[in-house]
Amino acid sequence: MGILISYEGVEISRDENIILKDVNFEQSKGEFLYITGRVGSGKSSLLKTLYGEMPVKKGSARVFDYDLTKMKRKQIPFLRRKVGIVFQDFQLLTDRSVDKNLQFVLKATGWKDKTAIEERIKEVLIQVGMANKGYKFPHELSGGEQQRIVIARALLNSPELILADEPTGNLDPETGSLIVQLLQDISENGTAVIMTTHNYNWVQIFPGKVKKCENGRLMDWDL
Repeated sequence: MGILISYEGVEISRDENIILKDVNFEQSKGEFLYITGRVGSGKSSLLKTLYGEMPVKKGSARVFDYDLTKMKRKQIPFLRRKVGIVFQDFQLLTDRSVDKNLQFVLKATGWKDKTAIEERIKEVLIQVGMANKGYKFPHELSGGEQQRIVIARALLNSPELILADEPTGNLDPETGSLIVQLLQDISENGTAVIMTTHNYNWVQIFPGKVKKCENGRLMDWDL
């Protein structure tokens, strides 16, 4: 299995404040990893280092072929094209339809062929169970439906890795369950998924590899 992420002795800090230290983990293609821990324990900060939002200044950190400790700012957009990001608060453009939201991302990442754009949008909407919803605006969708659209957006450029930051945080348990199932299905199709959560129920219902942020460390966690 190809290793997509390799962190050794990584320190994650913001403004001289150390958030996590001595972070060691690997992530392989198609692997599903939960990162658990309380709110404020460093889960989101760890994800942010993976897509270049927060710098890594200490340790060895590689994502795909990128050395995060030496990465130049102009390389970050190329890294992000290989990563799909699912935010807790959706971050959909409210002034346009689902189709136009997805079209915006494809055009921003270099797609030009109108037919290819339409086909790709149709494919990802089918994949997340939202076929025939492309004409709707975000406010016309439930929270669960909006999160499915966010996952569709993350899938547009066929990423090798999806980072989902508390994707069920704003959803009721039943809807959240469907979202975690969808992310697991995606990982079974070969895309690595890292999902942060402070809801330990998901780990029991949908098993995966688990690590926990606690006391400034990232530790293996066995149920």
